[in-house]
Amino acid sequence: MADILVLYYSRSGSVRELARHVARGVESVPGMSARLRTVPKVAPVTKIAEPGVPPEGAPYATAADLAECIGLALGSPTRFGNMAAPMKYFLDGTAGEWMRGTLSGKPACVFTSTATQHGGNESTLLSMMLPLLHHGMLLVGVPHTEPLLNSTHEGGTPYGASHVAGDANDRPLSDAEKGIAFVLGRRLAVTAAKLAA
Repeated sequence: MADILVLYYSRSGSVRELARHVARGVESVPGMSARLRTVPKVAPVTKIAEPGVPPEGAPYATAADLAECIGLALGSPTRFGNMAAPMKYFLDGTAGEWMRGTLSGKPACVFTSTATQHGGNESTLLSMMLPLLHHGMLLVGVPHTEPLLNSTHEGGTPYGASHVAGDANDRPLSDAEKGIAFVLGRRLAVTAAKLAA
């Protein structure tokens, strides 16, 4: 089995749920396995260090996860039209991987969740693409030939999967949002398999 790293930060659960559907898409491709990982929170003042392993959910990502994967799906909630600080902090710490070319030539995709339809989901997806391009990764999106992308009234863009969670974060993923996340994961895995061959 070849691993696709599904790396995400989720504060209230929506991005974690998207990650699950991206992972399902990855694992729908024969020979592909999804490796779910997250990143720790960051705070302006640290009083107590975060545990090395989160109390629940996916383990924290390591440099080994980046080296061992043949593709990367990156997810973050929207923060003022940009990725959340914990994900940016993690990516800022990958200079060693950049210098070694660890991710160069591997395919990648991005996904996000935001409170409102115009809450910056597309700019967040684009902001996550920038460090991946600097790493030499090959970006995979959702083409307009995907019927769900043309029929959704919720999340979903050509840049990647997205979710509109609502102001109170009380809106579950719609069937279309789940489907687009699945399709994105599947496209990433198919592309990774072709490149690996």
